[in-house]
Amino acid sequence: MKAKRFETDFPIVCVGGSAGGLDAYIRLLRQLPSDTGAAIVIVNHLRTVDTRLHEILPNYTRMPVELITERLLIQPNHVFIIPAQRDLHICDDEFRLKPISKPRGWPDVITVFLRSLTQYWDGTLIAVIVSGYDGDGAAALCGIKDVGGITIAQTLATATQPEMPESAIASGCIDFVLSPEEIALKIVGIAGESNTQNH
Repeated sequence: MKAKRFETDFPIVCVGGSAGGLDAYIRLLRQLPSDTGAAIVIVNHLRTVDTRLHEILPNYTRMPVELITERLLIQPNHVFIIPAQRDLHICDDEFRLKPISKPRGWPDVITVFLRSLTQYWDGTLIAVIVSGYDGDGAAALCGIKDVGGITIAQTLATATQPEMPESAIASGCIDFVLSPEEIALKIVGIAGESNTQNH
């Protein structure tokens, strides 16, 4: 047994989106304090374009924003960004990157990451689905709830592209439907409860 460098019992928040997601990420991060105790992982599904989120989003948060690299340590009070053309998994307290398993058609990188979290993460799981085309993430939401996680979809009226949150809501496994600003408040509340229970 290797000694763990970090406990993996802090909350992890997966924010999944695509088209129109940038607006939601900015609005959410603007409202999120830098000391929630949660790790924020933005899983933006892009097929061909390299992401620039790690360059844009530091303007809207005091948390460190990092583009995920192989075996990067997962830490609370950080924002992590999935690179393009990769599936994201976790193992112990590290991110693992694999070649994208669905290179054609709509990607399912959000679903892949959420399923990895349900298997390998000890702490509270919060799955957030924001603006985007298609229904990536929806297939994994019931699994998040099965392990005691919390699921949130962006309100359709505040989403530039409501298809992705609409698919999430249609899964029947969404706990809350909120604006990006309300999502930030909900994350703070859930992370606060989680941290109290762990101490």
